[in-house]
Amino acid sequence: MSENSNLVTSTQGIIKEALDKLGFDQGMYELIKEPMRLLKVRIPVRMDDGTVKVFTGYRAQHNDAVGPTKGGVRFHPDVTEDDVVALSMWMTLKAGIVNLPYGGGKGGIVCDPREMSIGEVERLSRGYVRAISQIVGPTKDIPAPDVFTNAQIMAWMMDEYSAIDEYNSPGFITGKPLVLGGSQGRDKATAMGVVICLEQALEKRGKTIEGSRVVIQGFGNAGSFLSKILSDRGAKIIGISDAHAALHDPNGLDIDYLLDRRDSFGMVTNLFEDTITNQELLELDCDVLIPAAIANQITGDNAANVKADILCEAANGPTTAEATKILNDKGTLIVPDVLASAGGVTVSYFEWVQNNQGYYWGEEEVNTKMTEILIKAFDDIYELSQSRRVDMRLAAYIIGIKRTAEASRYRGWA
Repeated sequence: MSENSNLVTSTQGIIKEALDKLGFDQGMYELIKEPMRLLKVRIPVRMDDGTVKVFTGYRAQHNDAVGPTKGGVRFHPDVTEDDVVALSMWMTLKAGIVNLPYGGGKGGIVCDPREMSIGEVERLSRGYVRAISQIVGPTKDIPAPDVFTNAQIMAWMMDEYSAIDEYNSPGFITGKPLVLGGSQGRDKATAMGVVICLEQALEKRGKTIEGSRVVIQGFGNAGSFLSKILSDRGAKIIGISDAHAALHDPNGLDIDYLLDRRDSFGMVTNLFEDTITNQELLELDCDVLIPAAIANQITGDNAANVKADILCEAANGPTTAEATKILNDKGTLIVPDVLASAGGVTVSYFEWVQNNQGYYWGEEEVNTKMTEILIKAFDDIYELSQSRRVDMRLAAYIIGIKRTAEASRYRGWA
């Protein structure tokens, strides 16, 4: 079984446990354990050399009992069907945790945009929208940026959908440029959400961001923004990494210097000789460890060596079920991915609301609304974990899945 399949089965296991705690029967689990729809498409693209290359794409819609599905589209060579299935389920949980009128969706295309021209990426983006156009839309399923996709790609996708729909449809997609109906604060939203949740976690431990020793795995969109925000607030960033290697300085790294030198894919360690491995990075002595890269980084093999007091998951699924148990037994406070990274979908929701009403908010208003929502979500999950004596991940799943299960029951689906 692949690692991605393990993500699906481990997610299903926690959902089953959460539904059991909520008193729902097996029928509800059977409904929720897989996406309601999963579309696989083939996208022909005329490449710059005149040849036609056919790409495989996916769109999963987990459950739309609460409202339209919502979730990113990633362009990556390792995208699999299991990826989009697991990620669509997590999006349902995130939306439930922050009380949004959405179900979870997710999409992906098997490709490497780093090896494609801008024109080829544009034709692929438009081809994907044509392939999935019948099942998406502002009241059906709303895409957003994810790994290796950005505001420009969202703009091409919106333009293609608007051409098909014969109507300007900014609410079809979020993460757009501001001039096309994007929201203030969207680019930093995921990182800001992690910081808000981390502040609450540190408070529970009697600490503050200022003076905390922080290790961040990943230096892409979320990781770089996190490094900058936390560094500016007085944290000591003692380690960062990218796909190549990791950097460590117990006295704190110069984050502004590294940000100036990173490339568009978040690579910077290749400019240095004195590096450590990603594995060594995860085991550094620190107050806070933030995995902001890819799944399955902290496992049963290395969890016992993790020295952080707080593990704040900015990435999707960075900690396996076995590692979660080891860390919980050690007393590590885990802020689970479905909570910590919910800032992105929260501000995506704000963008969709602004598109629908044609009235736009300033960045301060966006950040104030997001902070209010995420502090409440953190407090609700922390209090449930304490009162029911369950770990933070299970508490987050209980709260996250409750809305979808209740909406499905009221509709008579299960």
